[in-house]
Amino acid sequence: MSGHPPSNDILTVNPYESHPSLTPLEAAALWEYAKLAHNVRMVTQRTRLLNEEPDKVMLAKLRVLEKKMGLVLTLFKASVWGVINEQPEPSMHSAGYDDSNDTTIGH
Repeated sequence: MSGHPPSNDILTVNPYESHPSLTPLEAAALWEYAKLAHNVRMVTQRTRLLNEEPDKVMLAKLRVLEKKMGLVLTLFKASVWGVINEQPEPSMHSAGYDDSNDTTIGH
C-alpha cells in the first residue's frame, strides 16, 4: 500500500492514526502490533546473522579451553599411570597365598 510509511518509521509514526474506519484505540492497538512485528523481524534477522557467522571471540576462547582440557587429560593419564606403577606387584608367594589347591602343572 502506497499510503504506509517505510517500515523503519513504524516505530515513530502511527500509519493507522488517520484511517477513517478505525477508532483511536483500534489504531493504537494496530500500531503496537506493527511495532511488535517490526521488532520480531529485527530479532529474526539478527539471529540468522549470528547463526550464519560463528562468533570469532567465542571460537578463540573455546580453542584455548580445548587445549587446556587436552593438557588436563594428559596430566590425569600420567598421574594414573604413576599411581599404578607405584603399586607393589602382587606376589604369588606372599604370606596370604596358599597353592595347595593349585592343580596346574608347575615347571
